Amino acid sequence: MGAGKTTVGKALAAELGLPFYDLDWYIENRMHKKVKEIFDESGEEGFRKIERNMLHEVAEFENVVISCGGGTPCFYDNMEYMNAQGMVVYLRCTPQVLFRHLKMGKGVRPLLLGKNDEELLAFITEQLEKREEYYMKADNIVDVTLMESPDKIAVTVNCVKKLLKEKER
Repeated sequence: MGAGKTTVGKALAAELGLPFYDLDWYIENRMHKKVKEIFDESGEEGFRKIERNMLHEVAEFENVVISCGGGTPCFYDNMEYMNAQGMVVYLRCTPQVLFRHLKMGKGVRPLLLGKNDEELLAFITEQLEKREEYYMKADNIVDVTLMESPDKIAVTVNCVKKLLKEKER
């Protein structure tokens, strides 16, 4: 959350002339419910089952760029599946950078509601520590710590494009 998956994914897809899919948006369109509603009705376990099924569905599309939620790689065999289906890129950055990005939008993210700055940074740090082992299984890791301007986003997109070309060889 807050690393720039959607921003980089959209820019990469546009640069490559490919369709872009955000897995959470895809789930919402297919289920006709917001992710928060699914969580509220089915709990995390119910959501993660739906998420896994939708991941398998969207991963079958040809020549697309997919952005998945931060929890997606951490459940079932999702990371192994994603690595087998295509090129996976982990956009890695520090808790402090995530904090700066998320602080601005915490009113619209249910997991962040009601947290003061100290609680927010602690939450981000804890989540990153729990998930890092899964994220590090990604085929490719790109440090996006400094990705805070359109120019730096373009550099990140070019880095990912270079990884794609190397994989094609």
